[in-house]
Amino acid sequence: MTQQIQAAVVGTGFMGSVHARAVTAAGGRVRWVAGSSPARARELAGASPGAEPATFQQVLDSDVDVVHICTPNHLHHDMARRVLEAGKHVVCEKPLALSVKEAADLAGLAERAGRVATVPFVYRYYASVRLARSMISAGGRGPWLLHGSYLQDWLADPEADNWRVDGARGGDSRAFGDIGIHWCDLMEFVTGQRITALRAVLGSAHPVRGGRPVTTEDGGVISFRTDAGALGSLVVSQASAGRKNRLWFSFDGPDASYVFDQERPESLWVGGRDANRVLLRDPAHAGGRADALPAGHPQGYHECFADFVADTYAAVRGEAPDGLPGFGAGLRAARLTQAVLDSAADTTDWTEVPA
Repeated sequence: MTQQIQAAVVGTGFMGSVHARAVTAAGGRVRWVAGSSPARARELAGASPGAEPATFQQVLDSDVDVVHICTPNHLHHDMARRVLEAGKHVVCEKPLALSVKEAADLAGLAERAGRVATVPFVYRYYASVRLARSMISAGGRGPWLLHGSYLQDWLADPEADNWRVDGARGGDSRAFGDIGIHWCDLMEFVTGQRITALRAVLGSAHPVRGGRPVTTEDGGVISFRTDAGALGSLVVSQASAGRKNRLWFSFDGPDASYVFDQERPESLWVGGRDANRVLLRDPAHAGGRADALPAGHPQGYHECFADFVADTYAAVRGEAPDGLPGFGAGLRAARLTQAVLDSAADTTDWTEVPA
């Protein structure tokens, strides 16, 4: 019988609750919950069968296998480093760190420690996304035009506020650093192409919130080139009224184009010169990963998250799941974010992105 993975969740906000639920769905057990206050820790522990509240130091001193870090961004580097130094596997929310230097430090430490260290780029786990990836990699002429958007409206209200708006806690980039990196990760994962240079323009719908100036962007437009010679564009926003979580891409080639919409994830639109097709999610066409849900039973965000955690735990057991996003993916996201910030500060030329 496979030994049950024992986990701790650090952070008790929305993402902490998502991780706790995913641990159970993936067959693990939440042993400890640590939060910004004992009351917050008790609250989430009470919603996780068998879990108990703890301090972060108690988590480090415990015998859990995996620690899930779901705290504000500025705490990620120090906490993930301490978890790895304690000899434990780690799942760290994105962004992995607030700088390329810190992200590289964590990626190197995880490799040297021989620990499983992952970042939840969970949109990789939609079956329609995996199907697009498998069809593109099957051969033929790949996409040459890569475009799309990631739009939200949770900060459309000028009075809306959150710790992510504070650059000291959320990082110098908000909209791109929070959601734009999801789109870029998905593009590179699906197409196998890598962004080599970009030009970015960032802006704000509300330069002032709650009477104080805001230094991070509400959105932006990014143009890019890839190592395969493709051209691309991304529009990202957290202040587009009516768009709740619309991650959309169109990867266009001379033989076929592929369109995915995260708000309608059960289908993949495949365009052809003579006919178009809409491929519905089907376990028989899972794109290389087992799909436990029967056709017609919608796959959602929670299922994707549970699949990501299940693959992380499979890696802890010594397996090698395909497409599992590790700290290398987190470092890649940090490099892209820095390139976007550098380009936005100097829009006169293309900004190169390190490989």
